[in-house]
Amino acid sequence: MTKDQLTFQRTDFPKDFQFGTATSAYQIEGHQFGGAGSTQWDTFAATANNTAQAEHGGRACDHYHRYAEDVDLIANAGFDAYRFSTSWARILPSGRGQVNQQGLDFYDRLVDQLCQKNIAPHLTLYHWELPSALADLGGWRNRDIALWFGDYTDIIMQRIGDRLASVAPINEPWCVSWLSHMLGQHAPGVRDIRATARSMHHVLLAHAKAIEVMRSSGQQNLGMIANLEWSHPYNDSLPARQAACLYDDYYNNFFLSGVFKGSYPKSVLQGLGAHLPDRWQDDMQLISQPVDWCGLNYYTSKQIKPNQGPWPSHDDGPGDGAKTQMGWDIYPQGLHDFLLRTQQNFTQDTPIYITENGMANADVLTPDGVLDLPRIDYLNKHLHSVRRALEQGVPIKGYFVWSLLDNYEWSFGYDKRFGIVHVDFHSLQRTPKASYYALANMLTP
Repeated sequence: MTKDQLTFQRTDFPKDFQFGTATSAYQIEGHQFGGAGSTQWDTFAATANNTAQAEHGGRACDHYHRYAEDVDLIANAGFDAYRFSTSWARILPSGRGQVNQQGLDFYDRLVDQLCQKNIAPHLTLYHWELPSALADLGGWRNRDIALWFGDYTDIIMQRIGDRLASVAPINEPWCVSWLSHMLGQHAPGVRDIRATARSMHHVLLAHAKAIEVMRSSGQQNLGMIANLEWSHPYNDSLPARQAACLYDDYYNNFFLSGVFKGSYPKSVLQGLGAHLPDRWQDDMQLISQPVDWCGLNYYTSKQIKPNQGPWPSHDDGPGDGAKTQMGWDIYPQGLHDFLLRTQQNFTQDTPIYITENGMANADVLTPDGVLDLPRIDYLNKHLHSVRRALEQGVPIKGYFVWSLLDNYEWSFGYDKRFGIVHVDFHSLQRTPKASYYALANMLTP
């Protein structure tokens, strides 16, 4: 087996196992098109020093106009499924009220195109592009966002719900809340512990409201998606191990525990409990209503070192191993361990999907194409982790490569390339990379 090939065949996985690829709305569509309203990412990017070169998603990959070409890329690789998101501000430019029919028409065309190509459409309702008008009202800090999100969910389901293979309400709740309200690295760029606690709870309340709305209308195959990051202590000291456990609890366990156990980790409540909304416990029965599957997004691990600062009192950084273009550790063992631990601690017999896995690489387009051998190696190692977990009885039903296209990588702009298809951001020309062809060789007889 050469370095430009995957070491697996489709037959190495169960017959009903789905292979897919994934994207998100704001990162590829081109938000300036089709009557979409302003989002918090538009204003975040318009603020000095928030994004690389002040880059934004106005044009992105112009998937809005090129979606048929992109669906062909998915089909030609042999993927069974495509995970995408709808943009709240494209459907409801002000977040509430008047519906933008152009937005609904776009997603209707996209889903029809997927179905015509026998690609299963897997929808995520929210991938971070909150309408600016709702951000003005407090955004995820405002409890009413759960009701607004429920209304948005109903509008989408009425239009395209009949053709969807699955639906998850919110992508990566840790990023929506902690990364964006504690660390301030994503829109809205807040650094406030009270805002963090409230957004962490409200994102799960909104998830729950969307599930409730969809269940009441008969929508099938509803799930939740959490992003996970393995934590290692900086050394074997007790303070380092305690810091790593706390990181694990607020990053990995908080959202899974809320949905699957109806409770939050005690260690996290010690820091955030005083800042949570009043009577938050009354919401836990709704938050923990059953879901049909659990999605795990996994990329990397962190090394955690305690410090003397305010709670959570630690520093985090990469370890000593190989890195991606993002500077993230490549740690395939973490995917295997999370799959086993998630089943044991949370999901039991509930099906699990790897809803995102992939790497950014400093890819270069040459006359011979894009030889992204590090990505092929990354995929090989992580698929090996998936195979091991399957053999140990974890009910894994699918694996989605992030991402189909090089795209707008949020605060990093267009420099970091996660795609299995190269995008020239001047001409918008798509060029499949070596990893795309390796996947196609694996997936097609």
